[in-house]
Amino acid sequence: MNFTGIIIGVATFLIIGLFHPIVIKAEYYIGTRCWWVFALMGVVTVVAALFVENVLISTLLAVWGASSFWSIGELFEQRRRVERGWFPKREKRD
Repeated sequence: MNFTGIIIGVATFLIIGLFHPIVIKAEYYIGTRCWWVFALMGVVTVVAALFVENVLISTLLAVWGASSFWSIGELFEQRRRVERGWFPKREKRD
């Protein structure tokens, strides 16, 4: 039996599931100015995926990178959701 596909599927589900609350918390505490962190993380992991010979690890790095890039758009979309009142807005603290 080959469990590689199942492992990739479950890990992809977990990676995407992990990025959802990270984006929400990042927008809440930092705002959209942290988009470059997701971009940098995406570039690093996608480039790393090109050089890793193990198919499982390379695939998971690519999924992580793609999720990082996708999170940039979600970060700005989260800002719109907050503006619409769908999520709480952080009050400015001095």
